[in-house]
Amino acid sequence: MSPNILPDDDDGPALAVNAAVALLEEARAELEHLQLPLELPGTEAARSTAKAALRQLEDYILPRYRSLEAPLLAVVGGSTGAGKSTLVNALVGHPVTRAGAIRPTTRQPILLHHPQDADWFTSARVLPSLSRIRGERAAVGTAATQAGPTPDPAAMNSLVLVADPAVPKGVALLDAPDVDSVSDDNRQLAGQLLAAADLWLFVTTANRYADAVPWQLLLDAASRDILVAVILDRVPDGAQEEVSSDLRAMLGRQGLAAAKLFVVPEIALDELGMLPRDATASIKDWLGAIAADASGRAEIARRTLNGTVRSLAGKVDLLARAALEQHESSLQLADDVVAAFEDAAAKISQATSDGSLLRGEVLARWQDFVGTGDFFRALESGIGRIRDRMGAFFKGQPPPAVRVEVAIETGLQAVIVDQAARAAEAADQRWRADPAGRALLGAHDLSGVTEDFGEQVAAEIRAWQSDVMTLIRSEGAAKRSQARWLSFGVNGLGVVLMIVVFSLTGGLTGAEVGIAGGTAVVGQKLLEAVFGEDAVRRLAQEARQTLERRCAALLAGQQQRFLERIGPLNAGSSPAVERLEALAKRLALLGEGT
Repeated sequence: MSPNILPDDDDGPALAVNAAVALLEEARAELEHLQLPLELPGTEAARSTAKAALRQLEDYILPRYRSLEAPLLAVVGGSTGAGKSTLVNALVGHPVTRAGAIRPTTRQPILLHHPQDADWFTSARVLPSLSRIRGERAAVGTAATQAGPTPDPAAMNSLVLVADPAVPKGVALLDAPDVDSVSDDNRQLAGQLLAAADLWLFVTTANRYADAVPWQLLLDAASRDILVAVILDRVPDGAQEEVSSDLRAMLGRQGLAAAKLFVVPEIALDELGMLPRDATASIKDWLGAIAADASGRAEIARRTLNGTVRSLAGKVDLLARAALEQHESSLQLADDVVAAFEDAAAKISQATSDGSLLRGEVLARWQDFVGTGDFFRALESGIGRIRDRMGAFFKGQPPPAVRVEVAIETGLQAVIVDQAARAAEAADQRWRADPAGRALLGAHDLSGVTEDFGEQVAAEIRAWQSDVMTLIRSEGAAKRSQARWLSFGVNGLGVVLMIVVFSLTGGLTGAEVGIAGGTAVVGQKLLEAVFGEDAVRRLAQEARQTLERRCAALLAGQQQRFLERIGPLNAGSSPAVERLEALAKRLALLGEGT
């Protein structure tokens, strides 16, 4: 016997149901917000699992928990042409649902219930996504080919409700579309209805009982521990024992040994398209016995509900693994992007500290600023001669510094834009080599920088130059009366500090080493003469750190174009994964009745 989901004390049942519903609502919210954006192997199947689990929660699990005393829903399902509608008509004793040779005959599901059970099904208690249509009993003498609602493709997502006193009170019959219908909508609806069943009447034939599609649904039923009755229809005379024995063996191998098996012989229908009463009498008696036993019905409801919750727990655990794979793949994609832009940041840092920028226009404008080219040519032949030149260097008013600033801006802008573009190209290539990354990019080309990136870089460089001037102004607040300060001013000393930051001579060769080296020494000695050695070291460090922060912000903006396609990430475990794993465990306990 399946464990009872409810305790036996007076207050316990209500408390247990409330706790269970709260947990299930939590699971529903988690499934509603679950995102699996990356196209990984198995992702599409996981999305389908999440969708089916959410639908089953809404269609069956939550409604059943909230109304355990509701009538059982017996869904009649099976393969195309198996005779489902003919069986339903036979069980109520007259045509109520359309049967015939044209396939599919059942396009709209028909739910037959006892009139006193109407309130349970007219509301959206169960299968809330399907609208309700009130059907009428067919007039006496109506043939099975004319019974039931007129097929209406526009009303596929509706449930036709027919109150019929021939249906035993406590059990409703639902005539479902074919599980292997040629219509995608029919197949999906059939699966949805079967997932909402308390018990399943599976109809097959002697020719088709081994078909793969119905068996997949039978296996799902076994995983839910649902009560299944298999109706083997149209069995020829003399083949009943052989076919039924083979089918019983198949059921046993698939964990369905407890399934009830009924055999309906191949027999002619009467003028209304009805089977003889005795052909389905054993099935009708079985359903009637279930309907008459209130405690038995409750046990069936609990058994199916517990099994369905355990099945849900397995699906949630599967989704937790899918979410983990998504998280790990996201981290890898993010790492690919971050690595490309970190490489760009390192190369920019190298270019702005090894003297590489002191070439061409920057070097020429710096020479113009401090004096003539002869001064630097002298430095090439001996750095020691700087002492002889320092006096003359401090006496005159240097030319305006603005041309040096402009040259620095132009050179630095070219370096940053080039490295950012290389990083974007590398990140784009890495993503396109990965199916998940390729799907995230789609038709978008992120292999270059944005159109306004050059302007952003220029603005940040000018802002950095302003930062440098602010450092000079702040440091020289107490020295502004000194001759050396007055000789160069804020802009002049700021340009000198920029040159010092850029001229560590790490990557130059030949004559450029002497030029850049001399430049560094001249600039550093000049600043030390004004501010002191410790202050210059600190100023250079602050100026470099400020530059690197601004460069990092620029690169982050281009990097974010990739990362925003992934969504928020956590470096460690994913909160969604942790929540799903915890939910799976709690649902498993609920399904065990603990």
